[in-house]
Amino acid sequence: MSPSSVIVENVCKSFGNKLAVDHVNFEVESGTVFGLLGPNGAGKTTLVRMLSTLLSIDSGRAVVAGFDLALQPNKVRSSIGLSGQFAAVDEVLTGFENLEMVAMLYGMRRRFAKLRAAELLETFDLVDAANRPAKSYSGGMRRRLDLAATLVANPPILFLDEPTTGLDPRSRAGLWENIEILVSNGTTIMLTTQYLEEADRLASVVGLIDHGKLVKLGTPNDLKRDIGGEFVRVTLVNESDAHLAISVMGSIAVGLVGKDPMDGSIKGLVDKGTESLLDVIKGLGEVGIQIDEIGLVKPKLDDVFLRLTGASSDG
Repeated sequence: MSPSSVIVENVCKSFGNKLAVDHVNFEVESGTVFGLLGPNGAGKTTLVRMLSTLLSIDSGRAVVAGFDLALQPNKVRSSIGLSGQFAAVDEVLTGFENLEMVAMLYGMRRRFAKLRAAELLETFDLVDAANRPAKSYSGGMRRRLDLAATLVANPPILFLDEPTTGLDPRSRAGLWENIEILVSNGTTIMLTTQYLEEADRLASVVGLIDHGKLVKLGTPNDLKRDIGGEFVRVTLVNESDAHLAISVMGSIAVGLVGKDPMDGSIKGLVDKGTESLLDVIKGLGEVGIQIDEIGLVKPKLDDVFLRLTGASSDG
């Protein structure tokens, strides 16, 4: 096993009477992606801000890149890159000028700053837009430019706070590819995300946080296996039958019966596979509910999230 790049031990943070982060413990193995998931206000961004030295820790201890966060904050800052929820680029400057400026702020001589800017523009497929002002960039291009800026000094650890929020699916997929390349080259990444499929694809380990507490920690596959069983997924001919269908499935399922907000289908966790599927078909038929599609599906990460937090993963 690789050494840990980030170690968090009993970390707490309060704002007034609100305990935003409550005795959180985890480690991020070097050269991997650690995904932090939780509903709005769960404490994700607060954790990232503490680990990147933007907020102080009230109690507990954290080590980043081998440096104690409280005792060696300057060493930590020199070892990390941070991309917040909004792309931090100068819209007046061109893409090239943005990266050149950041490089010079890191103390690079102009010649080396230009070389590094050109290298990163190539890496993030921004060469054709290098001399355009950043205000003309699409959301996906701005995100790629922002991520490139965090890599100017080639830090071993990156903190990415909801890096793909607001991007269209194509831009999101492109950024995922960039992140996968970084990890394959040895970069350690801790990311918060509101997209469960993002954590499922990118993260080696996922931490679920709710009301400041880390409620579950494990690989995506381990978390999904913890639910056990399968889901019967039903699409109805008439959506008006949904309430009755949920009631029928509730008498057969072992838990987690409800309507999927993404596609409107109804899912119920069952433990007898095909036998349960046939029971659902029979039960719906007996009350006159018409089925458009029905089948068994494996649990997804959002099913784990819903079971543990009782909330949708909306950031």
